[in-house]
Amino acid sequence: MTAPGDSHLRLFDTLVEAARADLAEVLRRLQTSPEGLSWSEAVRRLEQFGPNELSAQKPPGWPVILWGALKHPFNAVLGVLVVISFVTGDLKATVVMLAMIVLSVGLRFWQELKSQMQAESLRRMMRTEATVLRAENAGVNRKPNALNRLASDIPTRELVPGDIVLLSAGDMIPADLRLLESRDLFVTQSALTGEAMPVEKYEPERQLPRREAAAREVLPAEVLDSPHLLFMGSSIVSGTGKAVVLATGNRTYFGQMAEKLSAKRPETAFDRGVRQVSWLLIRFMLVMTPLVFLINGLLKHDWLDAFLFAVAIAVGLTPEMLPMIVNANLARGAIALARQKTIVKRLHAIQNFGAMDVLCTDKTGTLTQDKVVLIRHVDLRGSDSRRVLEHAYLNSLFQTGLKNLLDRAVIDRAEALGLREVAKQWWKVDEIPFDFVRRRMSVVLTRSRRERVLYCKGAVEEMLDICTHVEDDGRIAALSPVLREQLKALRDRLNEDGLRVVAVGYKKLPPDAPPVSAADECDLVFSGFVAFLDPAKETTAEALRLLREHGVTVKILTGDNAIVARKICRDVGLDVAHIATGAEVESLDDVALGELAERTTIFAKLSPMQKARVVRVLKARGHTVGFMGDGINDATALREADVGISVDTAVDVAREAADIILLEKSLLVLERGIVEGRRTFGNVIKYIKMTASSNFGNVFSVLVASAFLPFLPMLAVQLLVQNLLYDISQIAIPWDRMDEDWLKTPRQWNAGTIATFMLCIGPISSIFDLTTFWVMWHVFGANTVAQQSLFQSGWFVVGLLTQTLIVHMIRTEKIPFLQSTAAPVVLATTAAVMAVGVWLPFSPIASAIRLQPLPAGYFLYLPLVLVAYCLLTQAVKAVYIRRFKSWL
Repeated sequence: MTAPGDSHLRLFDTLVEAARADLAEVLRRLQTSPEGLSWSEAVRRLEQFGPNELSAQKPPGWPVILWGALKHPFNAVLGVLVVISFVTGDLKATVVMLAMIVLSVGLRFWQELKSQMQAESLRRMMRTEATVLRAENAGVNRKPNALNRLASDIPTRELVPGDIVLLSAGDMIPADLRLLESRDLFVTQSALTGEAMPVEKYEPERQLPRREAAAREVLPAEVLDSPHLLFMGSSIVSGTGKAVVLATGNRTYFGQMAEKLSAKRPETAFDRGVRQVSWLLIRFMLVMTPLVFLINGLLKHDWLDAFLFAVAIAVGLTPEMLPMIVNANLARGAIALARQKTIVKRLHAIQNFGAMDVLCTDKTGTLTQDKVVLIRHVDLRGSDSRRVLEHAYLNSLFQTGLKNLLDRAVIDRAEALGLREVAKQWWKVDEIPFDFVRRRMSVVLTRSRRERVLYCKGAVEEMLDICTHVEDDGRIAALSPVLREQLKALRDRLNEDGLRVVAVGYKKLPPDAPPVSAADECDLVFSGFVAFLDPAKETTAEALRLLREHGVTVKILTGDNAIVARKICRDVGLDVAHIATGAEVESLDDVALGELAERTTIFAKLSPMQKARVVRVLKARGHTVGFMGDGINDATALREADVGISVDTAVDVAREAADIILLEKSLLVLERGIVEGRRTFGNVIKYIKMTASSNFGNVFSVLVASAFLPFLPMLAVQLLVQNLLYDISQIAIPWDRMDEDWLKTPRQWNAGTIATFMLCIGPISSIFDLTTFWVMWHVFGANTVAQQSLFQSGWFVVGLLTQTLIVHMIRTEKIPFLQSTAAPVVLATTAAVMAVGVWLPFSPIASAIRLQPLPAGYFLYLPLVLVAYCLLTQAVKAVYIRRFKSWL
């Protein structure tokens, strides 16, 4: 595709064409060079091609949000009823129902728009960057890369075709790229292909050293299998690379699949539960509305009034505020979490956060301070050795992959001891990047034509496997079995002190040695150990205690060794009765591993796939599992977990896989998030149970009254006004409190309890409705058609007040107002609605809705019935809790 307005810059029509072209042709077509674009040219191309963003990643505009708020089965039901009321000439009912739709949709739209704006501002706080080569322009302010002074770190949205990108382990691939150079580069393309295993990518010259066009025809037919192309949406597992940008944004392979790839995530149990309850209530309405219509039509012979009354019943049975309540709860939870340094990427993850009963996490930075300090650098005898530190320093300084905390600790310690001058004598010739199979990395350095040395650093076991000699007091001796055991014993002593140990070795190479590979990591001379301290956080023990109190079991999944993990866990009060290792995990099938995972607190020496497998078997056993990680090796487990948790300093691929991002890597922040998730879930459940039980009770009362009264127990417009006021009383529920006892237990959705709750609690209001019918008929003489307005006014007030009181009765399993009080905003809203309900029969608009003032004696009866209603509800609540062991 030719770029508009540029006769020289010609993008490739297809990625296959880009894969087949030689590098010179690629660079020529893109009008770039291996040194990168100039800043001025990059700015021009950004204006031409637009930002490197997918349409699916852009926040929806307000029309889309408004349509999402409007598009719900409940609104469809109300819309049909509005049309019917308008056609039949019932304008009052039409106005009231339109007001209900506007209230529900308007509040949901406002909440979602506010949530979207908040989420967008939070996303800008954690933007992803790419490292590019750009030629200097005078007056251009750039952010230099920390590891390469010729490179600059820019937001990925500013990448343009022709940019030269530097890649290393942990990077998300920011656009579609063609490789120019690579070194042991392995990429995971699971987001595109579903294949979990990493694939190797390399520049064409490695495959075709001296063969040209004919060999190029052998490239794979499937573009994703091309070894020379890298695709947006995949990530670097290990190695390094240099590549040119072929396409950005929607022009990428990922962008062209955006609709498919950005499809909704699978429904959570919470989503399914809300949907099931919604359709349960709609089916209930579809059964009861015709029944009410037929009974009233047949007994009272006024089919139009019966029809309008049935329409009002249908409206009363429609919990039109449910979408607003759910979204307001989730949005309020996300904003509350944002104030506590937690970014919610996916709103519905909040519920999983609250349901989580197992938290799997690494120990580094979570239990510990994540401030690694190099404490010891020792030789075979355990004596401090400057030479060991020098070898480790040269390895850490010259490697160009992902510099972790250990590398930085080595560099800081070595430079504090004056080794910077030593490094100036060397320059790098080659490198073998780190990967999670070898668990080590090497650099090849030279300082003269006759001296070339491979310096290697890695996990102790893996290093001992490739070492055949050891330095001992300046001499090089064979690494005998006795010396191996001596080194392992030294390692164990350091581990028991809570130190993390890394081994260092080296190997002299011939001056004219060819480029090295992992196969050259053999016959090394063992230099010694470098040992690091990452002390436990002061807040960890308190956080673990709080998590325990809230029913969350913490399990440590670490790549570190068992001894160090045990020491740290004991220091923070975590049970270490049983430790399992990666080797043990590998030998078990899923059933056996699930049983092991239930009783094991620490899993040590795990590979990335083993971490994900532990998470998977725990989920299979009915747990809601959270996983907290920030490294490349955590991405698979983050995707596998019910709720993936990462931090803003994590590698790109970990942040992308997470549902929730912490701005502070702390278990205390997590504990607050869990509580917020449970509060959100609890408030949604309150509304559903309030609405289901109240609606059931009202319909039961209407059916009885319709069968025995010579007039309608309440007019259609009265029912609609009552329902509108009840809806208003529920608006504040998302801001309500939850009892502390309720928050201490993980909560999972159980839609089956809704019907039971409705059948047990709903008829309570019917008892007092029927009592009110009797009082209005016999005591106040509202027993003729002429007196129906008085009867309807009496039931209107009692029905509204008992419905509103149910908010306080159901919101807690304790005694309301005495043992548990609602949030002030809930108290104010329900009190205001009750006051309006009592005032309406005396108001100037009373005649418009066919209400009339009530006699003074009625107000002696009203408090009695309300108190009796509360007492009976509390008694039934106690029986229900004893029988079913739960309330909400």
